[in-house]
Amino acid sequence: MQDRAYPTLAAATRIWARIGLLSFGGPAGQIALMHRILVEEQRWLGEKRFLHALNYCMLLPGPEAMQLAVYIGWLMHRTLGGIIAGVLFVLPGVVAIMALSWIYALYGNVGPVEALFFGLKAAVLAIVVQAVIRIGSRALKNGAMVAIAAASFVAIFGFAIPFPLIILVAGLIGFFGARAGLPAFHGGGGHGKVGKVQVDDADTLLGEESPDHTQVNRGWAFRISGVFLALWLAPVGLLFAVLGPENVFSQIAGFFSVMAVVTFGGAYAVLAYVAQEAVQNYGWLAPGEMLDGLGMAETTPGPLIMVTQFVGFMGAFREASGLSPLMAATLGGLLTTWVTFVPCFLWIFLGAPFIERLRDNAVLTAALTAITAAVVGVILNLAVWFGLHVVFDEVRTLTAYGLDLDVPVWSTVNLAAAALVLAALVAVFRFRLGAVTVLAGCALAGVALAFVGLT
Repeated sequence: MQDRAYPTLAAATRIWARIGLLSFGGPAGQIALMHRILVEEQRWLGEKRFLHALNYCMLLPGPEAMQLAVYIGWLMHRTLGGIIAGVLFVLPGVVAIMALSWIYALYGNVGPVEALFFGLKAAVLAIVVQAVIRIGSRALKNGAMVAIAAASFVAIFGFAIPFPLIILVAGLIGFFGARAGLPAFHGGGGHGKVGKVQVDDADTLLGEESPDHTQVNRGWAFRISGVFLALWLAPVGLLFAVLGPENVFSQIAGFFSVMAVVTFGGAYAVLAYVAQEAVQNYGWLAPGEMLDGLGMAETTPGPLIMVTQFVGFMGAFREASGLSPLMAATLGGLLTTWVTFVPCFLWIFLGAPFIERLRDNAVLTAALTAITAAVVGVILNLAVWFGLHVVFDEVRTLTAYGLDLDVPVWSTVNLAAAALVLAALVAVFRFRLGAVTVLAGCALAGVALAFVGLT
């Protein structure tokens, strides 16, 4: 251990608030922001420790950037530090999404607001396509990984096989492939460097040695697990017991609790499943509204998975019983956020002291590699599903021989939407503009097209 004092909790709180307010750009941008502020500017921890923490968070379900903040906060200031870091990381997004959801629920069908989200949908589609290519180029290193991605896409797009089952099968393939010694399941590949600047751990306040509170303490692990399991699952059980399983609040609590456990591979991977369930099974949203919510999450700080708050908000708004629609919607959105993010604290506080046992586990790495390949196929499904509902006004479902396939009605192509999508793709891939710039530009273009009567 080094003799110098760690940053005070007050100083760390100010930095976490700053990170929370600036955390735009999805997980890659958020992780890079934390690296720049915590490693390069503040020098509170070193490059190796930052990447070690990041690799652990990549193994977990849920938003890896938020969990990385919790991990580092815990590393420096114990449990309270982790709670402060995690809360401040998501709080700006909670407030922003809630405000936008209110505006959407009250004025969503008013011309200018509708036009704004018309433009946002095109930008979101381009960003999702970019995510497919970015993750695919990193994950699909051999024929086996390409085959897993292709099978994953066919399973979810053509046969509507649930996302959790796809992830489970992919993980098992990777696990047994590694156990069998197959070359395709060795090597892993890792996640690469987050920043270009190398920082010497000797110049940081937290180098390679671990503070005393990070040592494995099974008693503490059981106690902290009990606390966060109760915070997470007690409200869920109470809702089911009091309101029954068919109530919208029970459905929200149950559905998004399951999502908290299976959201491997980041928000893009699970959004296709959330969108399909919210639209087709529960009827909480129309297809285009999921894109509207994703546009909100892309343009506000915090994890992209914050879009689930919008889903819970609109579900409760439409199925409120005994409450005013806006009150029910607000409670539904907050309930969604609670069951989505409370488990993240559990994963970190329970698992972080044991990470050394996971670092060099080749079989675990192989399972994760196969899951990442499957996630590429799932995100491709998201891109195709969104694209169909953005560019075409009507989509029909073709059911035959076990297939459950969405196909466009070609006569209903929306030329204005198609042109905006093309422009967004050019902006992203040709001019390499950032997500916020593309979203803002497409939103303004949507308003302009509406003004001249072309939407």
